[in-house]
Order: sequence, then C-alpha cells, then structure tokens
Amino acid sequence: MQKPNYHKKYKDNRIRINEAIRSQELRVVGPQGENFGTMSRIDALKKSSEFKLDLIVISPKSKPPVAKITDYGQYRYDTKQKASKTKAKSNVTETKNAQVKIGTSEHDQQMKAKRVATWLKEGHRVRIDLFLWGRYKYMETGFLKERLERFLRILPVEYKVADPIKKSPKGFSTTIEKSLKTKQQDAKKELLEIDKTVNKKNGQVSKSKKKTLDELMNLI
Repeated sequence: MQKPNYHKKYKDNRIRINEAIRSQELRVVGPQGENFGTMSRIDALKKSSEFKLDLIVISPKSKPPVAKITDYGQYRYDTKQKASKTKAKSNVTETKNAQVKIGTSEHDQQMKAKRVATWLKEGHRVRIDLFLWGRYKYMETGFLKERLERFLRILPVEYKVADPIKKSPKGFSTTIEKSLKTKQQDAKKELLEIDKTVNKKNGQVSKSKKKTLDELMNLI
C-alpha cells in the first residue's frame, strides 16, 4: 500500500503568493475589485508590480484559479476578521439555568451570581429559579419574589429582564439576558481593538512597505 504524501498535501493547502503561484493562467481581480479577466501568470505578476502589491490566489479550485492583487498583510488581517465573525455567528445561544433556595448561603449565592454573569457575557439567556419545597411553597408571594430579586441585585453585570418574575412549577422564576448597553460596550471594545491592530499594522507598513517573498511565506 502506498503511503500518503502528507508533505504534498500540506504544500497544496498553502496560500499561493507571487512567484510561489504555479498556475500558468489566472483570472485576476484588482485591489478595488476590478475584473482584469484571464491573464498569464507572468502578466498577472507584472500587473501586481505596477500596483506595488502582491498577487494572491484566493480561489485555487476555480478554473482558472482566481488571484487578487492586494497587500498580503491586509489580506491576512481581513481573512482573520472574517473567520472571527463566522465563528461568533456559529456560537449557539442557549438558555442556561441557575437555581437558588431561600436557605442558600451568601457565599454560594455569590458563586452562582458569578456563574450567571459569565453566561450573560457569553451572550446566553439565563433562567433563574427560586426553588421552593415543603412549607416554603405556602409563604407570602411578595416575600418570595423579594428573595429572588435580592439574588438579581448581587449580579456583577448589567442585564435585561426578558421574562418577569412569575410562578413556576419549581417555585418562582425569571429569565434575564445581556443588556443592550453591555452589548454596545462590547462592540465598542471590539472596534477599538480593530483600530489598534490597524494602526499598528500601518505603522509597520510605513517602516517596510513590502516584505520579501521568504518573509511572507514564513508567515503562512
């Protein structure tokens, strides 16, 4: 039995850039999305040199392969951003459950509150049950609701009530979710991180406009 050539498989999956491109014919896209049509490999490389940018194969399985004229550093950054967004969208939002009792100690309540805060930060909804048993089921409704509200007050994160406190099979329950304000703050932080990354990258580019082919291939 012939052994699989793992080295060949690895090389075939690498990003092809500039002189490392093997295809003799390419469909070329410009830096602003221009369609330059089908070109020979040599002409495509000359075209990228005119823009002082890189030639990167972005769709190797097309016939002919599609290559884009762009800055390699920017291409890697954009690719990572798209991958991050796709991963974020793929995360399934769940409704988590937390249970407290009237006799739950303050320490245990604090631990549960931290766990609930973590779930909220991850974007999950959280259903919180005040579990009642025995004689506690017959206690005054206002008192029982206040016990559940007391737990909500110790949550170390802002939240929005998705489902108000109401009677449930276990006792009383409410459902909460991440507040709009917190979502906006998270989005702002993400934008700031992106700005920092872009500014850092631009600073590096100003020092060295283009990397050598060997340097670029080592980054892949």
